[in-house]
Amino acid sequence: MRTAADRIRHAISFELIALLIVTPAASWFFGKPMFEMGVVVVVSATVATLWNYLYNLGFDHALRRLTGSVRKSIMMRVVHAVLFEGGLLVVLMPFTAFLLGVSALQALFVNATFAVFYLVYAFVFNWAYDVIFPIPDVSASAEHSA
Repeated sequence: MRTAADRIRHAISFELIALLIVTPAASWFFGKPMFEMGVVVVVSATVATLWNYLYNLGFDHALRRLTGSVRKSIMMRVVHAVLFEGGLLVVLMPFTAFLLGVSALQALFVNATFAVFYLVYAFVFNWAYDVIFPIPDVSASAEHSA
């Protein structure tokens, strides 16, 4: 399992890189001022960071309980990303509608567009993160401490 410090590094780096990509792209795509989109993106990223930490902790515990490991196959990574984004979409939609002064349907479109981006981004980022910062082998650690 990952340590708390590793999970925090993961969540923060995930959101910072995404902010640098999403804010200008969303401003251009939706024709909204950079400041408005920046507020939506920063608040969304803050909520997403907390959700990321809690979701990944819960997902890893459930995965380990169900499979005996926290290693993810390609299909499990797809499930992981879809469930993460679906939960986040539900939480953020009312806020987006309020802040941008748009209808619930328009907010759904904005958030769905973000979700599509983040589905792909989460898949690529998490795979790269696991390659750069591999999950420690629990059995090897246990042998060294014995």
